[in-house]
Amino acid sequence: MELERWQALGNEYLIVDRERLRFQLSAAAVRLLCDEASGLGADGILELSDDEDDAVSAALTIWNSDGSQAELSGNGSRQAFLYLRACGWTDSNSLAIRTPAGIITAELTGPDSATVQIGQASTASSQFPDGPSDGRAEIEIDQAGESFQFVSVGNPQCAFEVESADALDALDLGRIGPIVENDARFPARTNASWWTALGEGRIRARIFERGVGETASSGTGASGAAVASVLAGGSSPVTVVLDGGELLVEVDRSLNVELSGSANLVEKIRLSDQMLARVSNA
Repeated sequence: MELERWQALGNEYLIVDRERLRFQLSAAAVRLLCDEASGLGADGILELSDDEDDAVSAALTIWNSDGSQAELSGNGSRQAFLYLRACGWTDSNSLAIRTPAGIITAELTGPDSATVQIGQASTASSQFPDGPSDGRAEIEIDQAGESFQFVSVGNPQCAFEVESADALDALDLGRIGPIVENDARFPARTNASWWTALGEGRIRARIFERGVGETASSGTGASGAAVASVLAGGSSPVTVVLDGGELLVEVDRSLNVELSGSANLVEKIRLSDQMLARVSNA
């Protein structure tokens, strides 16, 4: 059985076609496949299947490496769109896929680039049920209240503004990220970003993804940070500088979000009979 490894600015996903799977994906199977030591290593798995709506190219299930599922992934959806075109699933450069967060669309701007319509962001959501309508709140970290901007971009995001790039680089996200992710006010946990302004229309950000940990890049994380910067008075479009590279995020007055960036195939993988047996029995 074959699957493909794709990446977007260092954010790696395994992509599988449900119709070609010789086993049913489960949380345990995903954890095994994504484990670097005993599996293939990845930030998650993108599972594609046919959709009943002819106007929708495919349905997308997004698995995190810990076996949980995400409502949306900016980098993952961009990889999925480009995979669908590259493998001949569709011959159109205008695509739509169904995600748990709803139908999203994209324009493929090149063999390894796409602009994805993420949808309308919101500062109020059932993902933060007790949060204020403007999404401004605090969380206690190291016995101090840290202000954040909550933004839902299909999935929950908490964006923390940091005073400088040096202060941003000094943060221990491996320690403070789980504090934010698992705060009891977020019933399905939350993603988090820490960002700082670099100049007109540019910010630097670090991302901690729910169910994954710190990542070199995250499309929805970059989108959440970009929306937070615009709400704080910054301009749009926003170039978000991440450890893995740069993403361009456009945020209009209604908080509609458009994400542009690259993604490409890394390798095609054929699972051995032994690995298939392990995954099937996971």
